Amino acid sequence: MSRVLIAGESWMTESTHVKGVDSFTVHSYVEGVGPLRDALTAAGHTVTHLPAHLVPTEFPGDATALAAYDLVVLSDIGANSIQLDPAVFDRSERGHDRLANLAGWVAGGGALLMIGGYLSFTGFQAKAAFRQTPIAEALPVELLPDDDRVELPAGAEPVAVDAAHPALGGVEGTWPYLLGYNRVIARGGAATLATINGDPLVVVGEHGRGRTAAFTSDCSPHWAPPAFCEDWDGYRRVFDGLVRWLTG
Repeated sequence: MSRVLIAGESWMTESTHVKGVDSFTVHSYVEGVGPLRDALTAAGHTVTHLPAHLVPTEFPGDATALAAYDLVVLSDIGANSIQLDPAVFDRSERGHDRLANLAGWVAGGGALLMIGGYLSFTGFQAKAAFRQTPIAEALPVELLPDDDRVELPAGAEPVAVDAAHPALGGVEGTWPYLLGYNRVIARGGAATLATINGDPLVVVGEHGRGRTAAFTSDCSPHWAPPAFCEDWDGYRRVFDGLVRWLTG
């Protein structure tokens, strides 16, 4: 079984309650990693979750740190959070180029999965900002220069175009609907295993001696409704299949 690091999939919310002339502000912390973490743990993998607010300080800096894992999953966490640790951003000190080191680790035999979201691929208002980073060439997809989100409020059902590929975990039949995704272009030499709305949903490829994959929708709400990420047995099988294929 594999040792998996999931970076991202958490957020903090600030809301202001206005009651007449008075108001107060409350804050909350939410993790969206649950469905994915539970699915991979149930399949026998060891999962470490690095919440978004800890990524700037604790994301593995080099190949030695990355060697503690077989697979790195980036899910709804932007490039800035990985590149700008406090030493660089706050104190103008030289540090690790963690995305360059991640790309090099993959090329040397590691594995990378990027999962969609508002801060994945190019993302909301292009704020995910991975397109001009060293990790872009390691992905099996090409990223768009502008906001790449496709919102599907009426829902759309994915289509498995290569259901026999082991990375899809042997899932057959109709997949539940999804409510959005990041639009990407499959890179030459990569394999598109599933599509949504005519665009790539699951793409796998190689980078040097390593393997990479893209799942362009979310692994939790809102794009992945409970019917997809909680009630459907195929959810566990697809992500388990991706992990097993990526880690060889």
